[in-house]
Amino acid sequence: MLKVDDDVLFESNAIAEYLEETVEPALHPADPIKRARNRAWTDFVPDFSRQLGTVTYAKDAGALAEAMDKVPKTLTRLEAAIENERENDGPYFNGDSLSLVDASYAPFLQRFSIAEQYIQSGLLKDFPYLQKWTDALVSNEVVENSVAPEFYDVFEDMLKRRGTLAAENRDGGRAARV
Repeated sequence: MLKVDDDVLFESNAIAEYLEETVEPALHPADPIKRARNRAWTDFVPDFSRQLGTVTYAKDAGALAEAMDKVPKTLTRLEAAIENERENDGPYFNGDSLSLVDASYAPFLQRFSIAEQYIQSGLLKDFPYLQKWTDALVSNEVVENSVAPEFYDVFEDMLKRRGTLAAENRDGGRAARV
């Protein structure tokens, strides 16, 4: 939720688009076709996050295996988009600087990366562009600083409360932060 004077905005994409139009620098590409494609990929986030969440929040090995069978279809679409939307080697969705697409996917990839330390699914091994993008996003200072310092502990506690495989597989210590 974002309050602007007496108006309240809700929904992440709507807030991001409002900020895109009112705050510099612009994070969408200037080219209208590329900008429209970027918006289409931000619209894909709910499908992506729902699928990736089945891995991140899998309750047991059976649920993880089932998720691992289904998620690649979604990841294949995103892998192709990352490969084809860039006009250079990245590391971000559109190239060498963060975009709204990056901002839209970063929270889900950040959470997946934390859980992946414990579940070690290897999900991204067949998706080199997505893996490289994930690595770039979760190590980006802006993304790292987008969460409170206690976020990692709170997230790991939430994994435990939800009874996830990631929490079950924790080694009792803290794995290296992503």
